[in-house]
Amino acid sequence: TRPSLRSGAEAMEPLWGNSSCANGSLVTVSCSSHRVICQVISDGNPTTSVHKNLTLHSSWATQVESKYGFYIGLALAIFSSFLIGSSVILKKKGLLRLVDKGGTRAGDGGHGYLKDWLWWAGLLTMGGGEAANFAAYAFAPATIVTPLGALSVLISAILSSYLLGERLNLLGKLGCMLSIVGSTVMVIHAPEEEEVTTLAEMASKLKEPGFLAYAAILLVACLILIFFLAPRYGQRNILIYLTICSVIGAFSVSSVKGLGIAIKGFFADQPVLQNPLPWILILTLVASVTTQINYLNKALDIFNTSLVFPIYYVLFTTIVITTSIILFKEWVAMSVVDIIGTVCGFLTIILGVFLLHAFKDMDIHLGNLPQVLQNSDQASAIKDDKNILIEVDNSGMIADDKPKVFMIYT
Repeated sequence: TRPSLRSGAEAMEPLWGNSSCANGSLVTVSCSSHRVICQVISDGNPTTSVHKNLTLHSSWATQVESKYGFYIGLALAIFSSFLIGSSVILKKKGLLRLVDKGGTRAGDGGHGYLKDWLWWAGLLTMGGGEAANFAAYAFAPATIVTPLGALSVLISAILSSYLLGERLNLLGKLGCMLSIVGSTVMVIHAPEEEEVTTLAEMASKLKEPGFLAYAAILLVACLILIFFLAPRYGQRNILIYLTICSVIGAFSVSSVKGLGIAIKGFFADQPVLQNPLPWILILTLVASVTTQINYLNKALDIFNTSLVFPIYYVLFTTIVITTSIILFKEWVAMSVVDIIGTVCGFLTIILGVFLLHAFKDMDIHLGNLPQVLQNSDQASAIKDDKNILIEVDNSGMIADDKPKVFMIYT
């Protein structure tokens, strides 16, 4: 049985005050919630040995709890990616059905999708994924939870090829593999220690000048995008709506992280409900998520799903990691090797997402790969021939009967 994990001074006083230290004697270790009877089996300095034993037990318990919590957060992050990736397809199907029925599109300000059960199924699935993601932030660092959203990109790309008729060619499959490799590298090198564990520490982090300046810049940028750029360029430029979602995501993730700390503190009998910070975080989270859903729906309605989701992932993940560095400083305890590994893993994911969607319209598969490469080489050879300045094309015509056509290559 594990003895009390109180500090050495508190544990020693009831144990050694009036007890015999002879071999075979029984002594009691007690606290408010545990009472343990121990037997002395060897002579020595009891105070030193018991203090050492308690320290070892405390250190071991802390390490086990940290490891356990990290893998719980990792599993929840992966599970949430599957749910979120599936939800995007369901919501897209609902939006397409609305267009087929002749309803006003979400991109034009319509809300007819609220009457479609398929869209609601997608929303509930996304809600389940976000709930799992919410819990993941309570156990694991944002530096590892957020980049694992790449898995939802893969799920979305694969399902869209089957359910929405969007193709996934050879380069897309290679991009999927690179994204998985990058995610694995990030998991291996990610920090496992939590830098913020109480609401008091969270409040102190939020009041730091560096984060306040960063949050002010994000808020001003978001307001400019919403009120000036979105009405003019939102339906033509995919980056407008997705940048709004990503910038708002910095506030939603910070709120989720803080609420996760509050929930853990609540179950640890800390005065959470009396603290105003959790209520402020809840209001921030509701406002942020509502805004994100609104503009993400507009982007999904206007632009291709296979284009929306990866760009959103890259922008959102970059901003969240930047927020994590500034607010939680989760990289402070990492070694140089782990920092480089994490950055390389993230860049690998970005490369995979780029391959997944930059060449999505090209008909490339293993069967026609040699032909595609050969055609590309031939086109390059013609364009790069500097000796051909003018080519006369008679095309079977008699020179005296019809005018000549001159082709000039630049």
